[in-house]
Amino acid sequence: MITPSNLYAVVKAMVPLYTAMALGFVSVRHLHAFNADQCNGINHFVALYALPLLIFRMVSSNNPYAMSARLVASDTLQKVILLIVLFAWAYWANKRQKKSLKSSNSSPLQWVVTIFSLASLPNTIIMGIPLLGGMYGSVSANLMVQIVVLQFCLWYNLVIFLYEYMAAKRAILAKGHQVLPEIALVKEKDCTIEIVIPDQKDSIVDGTVEIIIPDKDDTVETVVTKDQDVAVEIPETNAEKMAPVSVQVPREPQVPTVAVKEVVFVAMKKLLKIPNTYASFLGLLWSLMAFKVGIKLPSIVDDSLAIVSTTAVGLSMFSAGTFLARQTQFISCGYSKAILSIVVRFIVGPVLMALTSYLLGLHGTLFHIAVVQAALPLAVSSFVYAEEYKLHSDIMSTGIIIGNFISLPFTILYYIVTGL
Repeated sequence: MITPSNLYAVVKAMVPLYTAMALGFVSVRHLHAFNADQCNGINHFVALYALPLLIFRMVSSNNPYAMSARLVASDTLQKVILLIVLFAWAYWANKRQKKSLKSSNSSPLQWVVTIFSLASLPNTIIMGIPLLGGMYGSVSANLMVQIVVLQFCLWYNLVIFLYEYMAAKRAILAKGHQVLPEIALVKEKDCTIEIVIPDQKDSIVDGTVEIIIPDKDDTVETVVTKDQDVAVEIPETNAEKMAPVSVQVPREPQVPTVAVKEVVFVAMKKLLKIPNTYASFLGLLWSLMAFKVGIKLPSIVDDSLAIVSTTAVGLSMFSAGTFLARQTQFISCGYSKAILSIVVRFIVGPVLMALTSYLLGLHGTLFHIAVVQAALPLAVSSFVYAEEYKLHSDIMSTGIIIGNFISLPFTILYYIVTGL
């Protein structure tokens, strides 16, 4: 039974987070205390130092040999089911798009990444741990760390790989769709230039080519087709004195195939440059060794990491407030997409998590924690990646803006419903 003291504990955990965000908003929008470069500097510090160190400390302090198998399985099953449904839809949509011969600026794979991020990647590390600590006590902290380990060691890397795959594919296709010239064979005879079309006639584009007459300020234009050779008569030209002539005939580009090995290599290089990635993997490696052998980080090292990592939560929320203050539009992606982001984030994700948790036999506090953490606002990292790769960043930013405002009633609602 939910008591007023329980609700007060929830509000007490959330108010400090929103206070930091409100301070960032007021500092930029009304006080003008920070300009855009200074806001970016704060965000850069969080992304480069504070958040990676916080991830390392959390992951390295988590005992991988004592993780809740059912919680990990339910979280994984939620995301696997979501990916299967989304990839099946993308495959169907892609075949339908090819059959209808209609081109689209937004590929189905882009929506796979966007909806997956909205539905299954909540802001666990910044808001989840303090918020669920107020709801369920210290037992939730260790469980939230387990979710964080999965997020940063597996799911965010998968998202980045898909972004890199799409970026590499676009780059290769853009290069391949450039109309490159085809050098035609030229035979000179008397005052006539005979243009002999190359053997690969299927790649020739019908059109007009320009023939430049050497040693003269003159040109001749002729129509070239892929079905026949062309003879062009050059008036008042001394064929014996005429320099060799070359003609460029336009041809259609061959659509290249995407080299999977090349894409994987590029994606892995990108992953290794992201601080959160190696912070999570280094933390995981240390925890595997430390809890197996029974060693701990020296206190001088742990305290040095702690003094920086403890700034991550407050500065992340402050940075989120500065981000909100710099937006010219509250809803930049349109109302229909904004509603979609809300439904996916606060209904589809938690409901699917509740279903997988129920199927795997989670009950009691463990079930409550699994569902409520799935209803947290969208992680800021999802917007950062979407903005970097220029894919649906307007939807992600709207999801963060609206999510931070309406997450409180949704979180309390799920907290009450699961406690009934």
